[in-house]
Amino acid sequence: MIKRGVRVLGVAESFVKGAERSVISGVVMRGDLQIDGFSFATATVGGMDATRSILKLYENLNRKDVNVIMLNGCIISWFNIVDLDAIHDATSKPLIAVTYEESEGLEKYLKQYFVDWEQRVEAYRRLGERQKVELHTGHQILVRYLGITARRARLLLNRFTLQGAIPEPLRVARILSRSILRSGLVLEARLNQKEER
Repeated sequence: MIKRGVRVLGVAESFVKGAERSVISGVVMRGDLQIDGFSFATATVGGMDATRSILKLYENLNRKDVNVIMLNGCIISWFNIVDLDAIHDATSKPLIAVTYEESEGLEKYLKQYFVDWEQRVEAYRRLGERQKVELHTGHQILVRYLGITARRARLLLNRFTLQGAIPEPLRVARILSRSILRSGLVLEARLNQKEER
């Protein structure tokens, strides 16, 4: 899993608060940092469909050679909570969710902003605790992982992080999502059509 041929699917999103949809990008990157695949989806800003959207992105990719899925956070698109267990179960792939800052928790915001706050709080609690990982760059990140040991997760994160705190598959996926969002292309409509089929 740590060899040059290992392939990680890095997933990151971008959104504008007040917009209806966010853009989610998936980037397949090999252990030698070569990119050899992309996939896209959208999610509802403030919705609860992030898990379904990420699974759709994975299915549309249609790649059997992805070894690990890496997520840039598991609460995306303004409190759209990803079900990590559901993604792991559906794909049978090891999963690493990366965040970068400590927080006091989101329960008070979920109660403040959403009528379905009980469902969201339950989904948030199911995510479990994050673990600190110090990268070879000297930066600390916070991770949740499934289907992989802590040691292998750390080795994989170090392999794919060139500088700073953000692993390259996630950095590229985030740049791609932001660029698509800012471009004003009609990609969102096309993705929505695919999702409805």
